[in-house]
Amino acid sequence: MTRAFAFLLALTATKADAAAFYFCWEGENGYTMTGQMTLQQGALDLPLVTEDDVSAFRIAGYKDGILIGKWDQATRAPDDPWFLTFDPERLAFFTPDELGVGVSQAWNAGGMADDCGDPGFGFNLGNYAQDFCLNGEWIEESGMPPETPFLVSTVPVDPECRLYSPLS
Repeated sequence: MTRAFAFLLALTATKADAAAFYFCWEGENGYTMTGQMTLQQGALDLPLVTEDDVSAFRIAGYKDGILIGKWDQATRAPDDPWFLTFDPERLAFFTPDELGVGVSQAWNAGGMADDCGDPGFGFNLGNYAQDFCLNGEWIEESGMPPETPFLVSTVPVDPECRLYSPLS
């Protein structure tokens, strides 16, 4: 009976509830990134979600399917670049052109993508490219054009940007 009630409660969740999203980015030359983001309660009703509306955030970067680095909001240092803009209506991260800014995403990597620490990992979506920072170095060969969309989902994804199917 308790499981049935919990299932019905989950089905009736509203936009005011906290929400979890998974995402996957496909860069050039075998670089990919997976991530998970949990929005605070009520954030889904906002037209623009920022890092201030996120209660949990983590990313992991890969080269040819092999983990090369991770970063998360919970362990970030005070000087780590941390800037996020997300459109919950479209389930999409904003690009610089959409916002009229130079950088729309800075996840432990600022506009030059060379400030992620050593050791360190980060992702940047700026007006030049979407790309990685690894151990304090810009990984230019990972770059994609700034307007390139990437997968955002309500179910987990793997490093090859495939959705995990729920088990029955």
